[in-house]
Amino acid sequence: MIHPNHPDPDLTTAKAQARAHAVAVRRQAHSDYGRLAAEKLAIYGNALTFDIGTVVAGYWPMGDELDPRPLLELLGGRGCTLALPVVTARGQALTFRRWDSGDPLEAGFHGTLHPIAASAVLVPKVLLVPLLAFDAHGYRLGYGGGYYDRTLADLRLHAHVTAIGIAFAAQQVQAVPRDRHDQPLDLMLTEHGPMKPEIS
Repeated sequence: MIHPNHPDPDLTTAKAQARAHAVAVRRQAHSDYGRLAAEKLAIYGNALTFDIGTVVAGYWPMGDELDPRPLLELLGGRGCTLALPVVTARGQALTFRRWDSGDPLEAGFHGTLHPIAASAVLVPKVLLVPLLAFDAHGYRLGYGGGYYDRTLADLRLHAHVTAIGIAFAAQQVQAVPRDRHDQPLDLMLTEHGPMKPEIS
């Protein structure tokens, strides 16, 4: 029997193997058409309809993550309030600070960049979520820190939150290894357009 406070070693191994493959796939996709894909996200973003003032949390891209900034600028121009995540401590849920294009950023944990401490703290209604891989059921493979799973679990206790996975289409896999702690996405958005999860 697996103790609830200790991860299943088989699942841990499966996730590690899946991450190794997913890293290579995303790196190649970014090299081949990263800039074009980012531009297409913004085009397909026209299909996303949010009320004026809706707080949309994106992310500042690291390495070969698909760049959501053109999409964020589109949403900001349509009246959404933008935010970026802040890692306050390892093992804790993310917080979010207001951000507009051109605002200064500061360094955070894991090589991230986030808005400065003087920026307002916001509670998002929509999250654009980076990932390594996703499947048709809306589950994502993250980096192993659990930040987005904790954050989504906390936010969903209090209100409806829309989680949109941002990825290259090549990052889709048949099935993401997962357990009961993994939070599903409400939508996936790739350079081929939006995808709603299949109901299993």
